[in-house]
Amino acid sequence: MAIIQPSIDMHVHTTASDGMFSPTEIVAMAAQLELTAVAITDHDTTAGVQEALQAAEQYQIKLLPGIEISTVADGQEIHVLGYFTNNEDELWQRRLLQLGATRESRNEMLLAKLNELGIAITWQEVVEIAGDTHGSIGRPHFAQILINKGYVKSKQEAFDQYLGESGKAYVQPLRIHPSDAYQWIKEAGGVAVLAHPGIYHNDMLVEQLLQAGVDGVEVNHSDHTPQQIKYYESLAKRYNLLMTAGSDFHGIDKQGTQIHGHLGSVGTTMEVYDQIYALHQSRL
Repeated sequence: MAIIQPSIDMHVHTTASDGMFSPTEIVAMAAQLELTAVAITDHDTTAGVQEALQAAEQYQIKLLPGIEISTVADGQEIHVLGYFTNNEDELWQRRLLQLGATRESRNEMLLAKLNELGIAITWQEVVEIAGDTHGSIGRPHFAQILINKGYVKSKQEAFDQYLGESGKAYVQPLRIHPSDAYQWIKEAGGVAVLAHPGIYHNDMLVEQLLQAGVDGVEVNHSDHTPQQIKYYESLAKRYNLLMTAGSDFHGIDKQGTQIHGHLGSVGTTMEVYDQIYALHQSRL
């Protein structure tokens, strides 16, 4: 994928999950950056989409409604982006409730594990860190508590020592397989994209997942190297997949730590938006 001036950032989080800014704030920031469009892709929830759609009308910018679903393959957490799902669909909403229940289970397991390690954290503290506006509590909220209590100095250290896959408190609840997420998204009229394949450090697994019914792959991501971008572009061409790009913007925390990339720092052209919308329309 060639280096371009992004007109759409296709991977952004809000306070509906573990982002630092509300959907309205994200849309306003995207407009200020003169992006043509921005996606809202919160973890396991579409709770921020409606607010973002309303804000997009106000700021005269296109909104790409999305979600990022947490799945597991070969014992590894894999994320799947979904775009243009019909959020009024009853089956889709029941499935989102299932995803929410799994996330809650993971949070309970993580809290218990941290307590077992002698780290005194209560659920009430987690809720308070997340705030009333958060609908989907995630590991960054636990990381902030670890910082506040002096166990670590940064979110990166929190993930390295405790919360990441090699961390002492890492837990993995029973999640759906990526291929199930692909099917769920398609049945809701959406378009399924494998998120940030470079962070899995398992290209054999990635290639298997790209052959399992996905529509596209996030070729360009804030954490991808130029070599990885070139490699995933070649895989996308080999399997005739859509190529997307996004910053995975969450915001900057109180310690000044930037998770992944800045809003609009990674993206692609509106041609990709149009391709995704056309595929979505074909599934209605």
